[in-house]
Amino acid sequence: MSTAVDSASSSQPAAPVNPRNRVIIASLVGTTIEFYDFYGYAVAAVLVFPALFFTGDPTTQLLASFATFGAAMVARPVGAAFFGHLGDRIGRKATLIASLLTMGIATFLIGCLPTYAEWGWVATLFLIILRLAQGFALGGEWSGAALVATENAPAGKRAWYGAWPQLGAPLGFILANGLFLLINAALPGESPLQPSAEFLAWGWRIPFLASAVMVIIGLWVRFRLVEATAFTKASDEKRLVKAPLGEVFRFHWKQIVLGVFYMLATYGIFYTVSTWGLTYGTKPSPAGLGNPDNPEVGAYGFVQFELLLIATCVLFGITTLLSGPLADRIGRRRFLIWVTLGIIVFGLVFQPLWSGGIVGTTLWLAIGFTLMGLTFGPQAALLPELFPTNVRYSGSGIAYNISSILGAAITPFVATALVASTQGQSWLVGLYLAGLAVLTLIALFLGKETKDIDIEH
Repeated sequence: MSTAVDSASSSQPAAPVNPRNRVIIASLVGTTIEFYDFYGYAVAAVLVFPALFFTGDPTTQLLASFATFGAAMVARPVGAAFFGHLGDRIGRKATLIASLLTMGIATFLIGCLPTYAEWGWVATLFLIILRLAQGFALGGEWSGAALVATENAPAGKRAWYGAWPQLGAPLGFILANGLFLLINAALPGESPLQPSAEFLAWGWRIPFLASAVMVIIGLWVRFRLVEATAFTKASDEKRLVKAPLGEVFRFHWKQIVLGVFYMLATYGIFYTVSTWGLTYGTKPSPAGLGNPDNPEVGAYGFVQFELLLIATCVLFGITTLLSGPLADRIGRRRFLIWVTLGIIVFGLVFQPLWSGGIVGTTLWLAIGFTLMGLTFGPQAALLPELFPTNVRYSGSGIAYNISSILGAAITPFVATALVASTQGQSWLVGLYLAGLAVLTLIALFLGKETKDIDIEH
């Protein structure tokens, strides 16, 4: 009898699993598209949206544009709660498809919007609504992609697998900035260093409209996924809960708080280096560094600074991948403590670096993006490891996206205001970033190492 049962069991087909390449591609392609859409808005928020959708003097327009940029961060925890509920109830695959589709539609529609000159405040309102939709979608994207990678990872390689969806951030950044550059080059104006009249009139729409093609590719890849065994096992063992959001806040609120502060320095350094850095380098004083020979323009042209951003962002991608094996080997907590100390030091040398001309500025960007990759890479493993399977999508997503409000939403706005208050000086911005990193360091000292936990519990 025993032999018959064993024979019958062995003849049953094994549960489908995701091949390694499919896991990596599905998590990487999706996050690349999502971050491309998100960062495309960030570039436009500096270059074109202030003049096209807002009124007032240039500094007021820029601050208003950054306010709409930050509004998406406020929507991200809402998206994390909504998609987290779906992800912990019905599975990761369907939820990831829904978040990608939401982002794609919102981004495409931004490219279709009339400007303030055509629709007045209604155009601004629609821009804000679509920006909120972008944030809502990204709130569900990151944690789902991180879970696809880490829940399918072999033992001892979760941070390495988790680094692949993180790679979508630098790739999306390079694609968005690169496409803006190519379009501007194809529509040259009076100055090759600044956006042309045609670029401001309609060229800026192309990156938003082009995202539709990438979304279709991303959807095709994700439809081919199957659920990870961690989720299917939890479902088979009746461990899923009806209200994951309530469950995670009731029993795992301490882990949420830790996760929020784990991510704080990561968000702060990225949006300081990328979004605020582009503003500071290309705008005249008091909002930017300013050109000492001509106070009416920025220290660097748009094209020049974009090229610097793209070139140094390559370091972001390289160090993101390097951080995975290192965090698997020595532990997430110890690795991130050292990186966070580096971010504090980086914050204290803003003024000398920015005062060093193009060499100093390039070094500032290179150091910033290197530290960003090292701190960002392990987070896709660390945050999910804080929570059990039945609330992992909700818990990791909420922690990640609440931190986006504290570390990302207000950073470009606060940094621009601090620079304006000091007539173009950057040292206060560096102190602000160092302060965020100190809070992350405290959280890391209070937390525990998670690299050896059972991901299927």
